[in-house]
Amino acid sequence: MNDKTPIQSRSAFVKRSANRTYRWGPPFWTIVSIISLFINAILIAILLGLGSQIFEIKNLVQNQLLGGLANNFAAMDEAHITTTIPVENQTVRANFDLQIQQETVVQLSQDVYINNAEIYDLFTPNSGLKIDYAMADIRLPAGSTLPINLTLVVPVDQEIPIDLDVAVDIPLNQSDLHTPFTGLQEVVDPYLQTLEKLPDSWMEVFCGKNPGAFCAWLFQAYD
Repeated sequence: MNDKTPIQSRSAFVKRSANRTYRWGPPFWTIVSIISLFINAILIAILLGLGSQIFEIKNLVQNQLLGGLANNFAAMDEAHITTTIPVENQTVRANFDLQIQQETVVQLSQDVYINNAEIYDLFTPNSGLKIDYAMADIRLPAGSTLPINLTLVVPVDQEIPIDLDVAVDIPLNQSDLHTPFTGLQEVVDPYLQTLEKLPDSWMEVFCGKNPGAFCAWLFQAYD
């Protein structure tokens, strides 16, 4: 005969359930904690292993990819197009009036006679001849040189053959390409400035750009 009341039976069942839960609870949470710590340790090891790779990738993108693009865009903007263009079998018509005005010396090709020439203040030291004024006929022999002031207009109308090499030097920063080159530099520059603000090592992450002596010693000892 069962002398337990329904309330006592229910209390006993609750105690057995609580004891069973207590027996399974601590081992379960212990196993879960161990697994969690193990996973966290693996993740930390992976992050530490990838840390140096992250800084290498940052250096690669900053200095070689974006920095290389910026430097090459600047070099292209400062570049010159230099070449030689051959001009062959071409003619240019010259049509103009050539004005000549200069002093020169001419030579007589034959005797020249000047009739009734007026002579003023002529004195020859060898003969002692002196003439204040006289009329005379003068002969200038062939080969005599005369200084003259030459003034004349020479009409020119002629085709000139051209056969030459034309040197060409075009600075790109003075051409229409200057605007796109500077635009490309302005596109890359913000990314470069952003990467320059990021740390280059774990020491900069924890110690800053200007680490103290202890922090620098600590990371150097770790390395």
